[in-house]
Amino acid sequence: MSQQPTPDPSSATTTMDRGAVAVLGATGKTGRRVADRLDALGVPVRRASRRSEPRFDWADESTWPAVLDGATAVYVAYAPDLAVAGAPETVTRLASVARDAGVRRLVLLSGRGETEAQRAERLVAEVFPARTVVRCAFFAQNFDESFLLEPLLQGALALPVDHVREPFVDLEDVAEVAVAALTDDAHAGAVYELTGPRSLTFADAVAEIAEASGRDLRYEPITMAEFTAGLTALGVPDDETGLLEYLFSEVLDGRGSFVADGVRQALGRPARDFGEYAAREAGAWSPRVSA
Repeated sequence: MSQQPTPDPSSATTTMDRGAVAVLGATGKTGRRVADRLDALGVPVRRASRRSEPRFDWADESTWPAVLDGATAVYVAYAPDLAVAGAPETVTRLASVARDAGVRRLVLLSGRGETEAQRAERLVAEVFPARTVVRCAFFAQNFDESFLLEPLLQGALALPVDHVREPFVDLEDVAEVAVAALTDDAHAGAVYELTGPRSLTFADAVAEIAEASGRDLRYEPITMAEFTAGLTALGVPDDETGLLEYLFSEVLDGRGSFVADGVRQALGRPARDFGEYAAREAGAWSPRVSA
């Protein structure tokens, strides 16, 4: 028997085959990072969304088989959130379709402290036991890529949370863990709880962003009524307002303040620090100049 080449431990392709990886939600914050990393590794990627070809739509199950056909692995990021009624059942049906299509690896993006997200994890495991769960803390990138950016550009962030601490996780870590699990059977069945290495209050986080960006920024705790009224004034749809109210009233109540070691467990290195994230993205908080 011929001698096999020694695997490169720095490569995520150590135990993978070369079938396509389907990335659901490939235009989202996590999905695009996962897809880009797979591209960089030379792994064939099927970027799935409502605008892709073939098209993928969570609300239209007839679109699922074509996206999964011939795929080796699938990254599952449910939109808008696993906390939405019926989401656990929907992702479980998707897992069943993936299993029947011969998909070998399934990576489920999940949230810490979310009852429905953890129920989704259990239901998916029943039909796809080899699934890998990537269970995440509050994304650091919500400060520069999502609903927290505009207030920071205006100089102040006001949220209905005061002294609660959160170990914000860097999406670069999330994507790296997901890619490892999508390309290596060694992660089958694992549940990785991903956080940053420190727990910070939102005021702490804003202070670190201010230091990194050189901006004079402040944080203001407000009531939930003030928060939802502000969202309504901005024209935020009721369903999105409801999700944010759930996030800040239930999930961000301190239950997720402890630091977990999922990044090290999956990758063998410590998680990226929030200060590193803030320094890297400092330009995002520079005031925009009108043309």
